[in-house]
Amino acid sequence: MLKGRDLLTLIDYTPEEIKEIIDFGIEVKKNPEKYYDSLKHKTLAMLFAKTSTRTRTSFEAGMTQLGGHAIFLDWRATNLTKGRLEEEIRCIDRYVDIIMARVYKHEEIQAIAESAEKPVINALCDLFHPCQALADLMTIKEHKGKTAGLKIAYVGDGNNVCNSLMVCGAKLGAKISIGTPKGYEPLERAIAEAKKYAEVNLYNTAEEAVKDADVVYTDTWVSMGQEAEAEKRLKIFPPFQLNEKLLKLAKPDALVMHCLPAHIGQEITADVIYSKNSVIFDQAENRMHVQKALMLKLLGKA
Repeated sequence: MLKGRDLLTLIDYTPEEIKEIIDFGIEVKKNPEKYYDSLKHKTLAMLFAKTSTRTRTSFEAGMTQLGGHAIFLDWRATNLTKGRLEEEIRCIDRYVDIIMARVYKHEEIQAIAESAEKPVINALCDLFHPCQALADLMTIKEHKGKTAGLKIAYVGDGNNVCNSLMVCGAKLGAKISIGTPKGYEPLERAIAEAKKYAEVNLYNTAEEAVKDADVVYTDTWVSMGQEAEAEKRLKIFPPFQLNEKLLKLAKPDALVMHCLPAHIGQEITADVIYSKNSVIFDQAENRMHVQKALMLKLLGKA
């Protein structure tokens, strides 16, 4: 039973719970009209300390499609910048039915969840991006018909997207292969969790990671909040670019994935983004469908 739960990280969710959300996301996508009034008179607060395109649009459109209402709150335009987080969240919690927040630090999303009685969804922090991972594995299941036994390769920076993808994929039975420069590996906590459920291999070359992969995933080399490291990172990461040459090491029908926004010519090339292997825009669309499913589950309407 997921009613009343928070989603801060998929480390807190069992494989069965993750599968339940993803399978329901596929159902909601196929039959949207069945859920048009499911969240009627329900309100979602969307708190953004960082910029967003897909997260804001997908949550707001999704809530509208479910018959509910979403309130966009720019962190900088509210008293979240003045008052203590705990008191501000306690007030917001009185007005709404569910809260999602995009923050800089994982400690901030934890503090929000501790202060709120309503369900809280992590819409990205420095360590995790669970909604993205749910959409990613939903996309893989749609295109491959399964997740168990597939090899998912991720190349680039072992960031929040990598952490969540690794945990989510492993819990759904996929083999995980990560290629990062030395010193840019994923979170140890995420690695340890993923290894409980599946084979996880870490490499310091992209070529080793991608060999015979069913899915090849990459993300930005410079995440939000890391701008001061940009010059250093842009010198280190070029060997991990996802280009045609690297993609040829994967299986011929390997899926290409990127959570966007992409920096063309850095972590990925334009020909790969728009190749026949790319499911990048399916990923983006599935953010909305799987988040609709998640909100329905957390609010006990599924």
